[in-house]
Amino acid sequence: MKKLKGVILFFLFTLSLYANTGKVASFNTLHLGTSKKDYKLFCETIRDFDLVGLEEVMKKEAVENLVKELNKNTGSIWEGHISQHAVGENGYNEFYGYVWKKDKVKLIKQEGFYPDPDNKFVREPYGATFKIGNFDFTFVLQHAVYGKKVLERKLEAAELVKVYDYFQDRDIKENDILIAGDFNLSASDKAFDSLYNHRDNITCTLDPKTKTTVGTKGLSSAYDNIFISKKYTTEYTGKSGIVDFTNKKYGEARKKISDHLPIYIEVNTDKDDD
Repeated sequence: MKKLKGVILFFLFTLSLYANTGKVASFNTLHLGTSKKDYKLFCETIRDFDLVGLEEVMKKEAVENLVKELNKNTGSIWEGHISQHAVGENGYNEFYGYVWKKDKVKLIKQEGFYPDPDNKFVREPYGATFKIGNFDFTFVLQHAVYGKKVLERKLEAAELVKVYDYFQDRDIKENDILIAGDFNLSASDKAFDSLYNHRDNITCTLDPKTKTTVGTKGLSSAYDNIFISKKYTTEYTGKSGIVDFTNKKYGEARKKISDHLPIYIEVNTDKDDD
């Protein structure tokens, strides 16, 4: 009986450690604002997240319109933020955006774009600082170039270590930096080695073999991920994943929702180690 009580107490203690958690997600939305979507399905796909970083946002009003749809379709009250301007080249430009549940998440500060002094990025990464419970962090988004050659993607990936340092150095009191997005490369690519070799012990949270893009006949490439510092972001519970909304109807899912799956991590919102 004592042994059983001990097991129960241990279980309850473990449960209490992660009783208050949040889900932080990243989602390449496939031309949000210009493509025709089934917004009811789109909202259903992301409704269980607390904060979602959005890539491939095409119009300034797209995030505001998405917030209206989320408020109408999910039973929660949402808020949103969009980057000050779009970034890109040759007449093709995208915004970055965020949506979050008002009762769970607070936008602390708009950090803005990485200044990119050497012009290494086609779409410069963008960051904002948020707080979920006691956990505050800077959430950086990037949609990497696809380009004509893989080398173009690799060169951007190799520069992410500078992006990390830039946002890390903006606030000496804030050490939790999350870099998320569509990198058009698997996180196992050697182009990310400079990031992995950083003194802050940076790692990807999704298995690099996890397929995150939706082809016409199945899931295909492992392009999306979320990078964190194991040294600082101890709030990460170790849980991460994808939301596969396709039901194996890949062509239909691409048209109605996106050609990428949302990815997410779970964080403990009771603690903040900064």
